Amino acid sequence: MFIIKGNLCADRVRLGRALQKPPMTQEDLARRIQLMGASDITKLTISRIEQNQRHVCDAELRILAKALNVSMEWLVGDEAEI
Repeated sequence: MFIIKGNLCADRVRLGRALQKPPMTQEDLARRIQLMGASDITKLTISRIEQNQRHVCDAELRILAKALNVSMEWLVGDEAEI
C-alpha cells in the first residue's frame, strides 16, 4: 500500500517562487494564477499548499507549473533542480 501525506509539490512551489527574478511572494503567485483564470486560488491557498495542509489536483498542478514557468514533472520532484 502506498500512502502519501500532504502533497508532492509543497517544497517545489516554495522553491519555484524563490527562484523567480525577483523572488515571488505567495500573493504574487496567487495574483498571477488568478489572472490566468483560476480565481479560487488565493494567497491562503498557496500557503496551505506549501505547508502540506491542502492537496493539489491535477488541474491546479498544471496552472501552478505554468505560473512558475516550470514543468509539472519538476513540481512533483521527477526532474532535477532548475
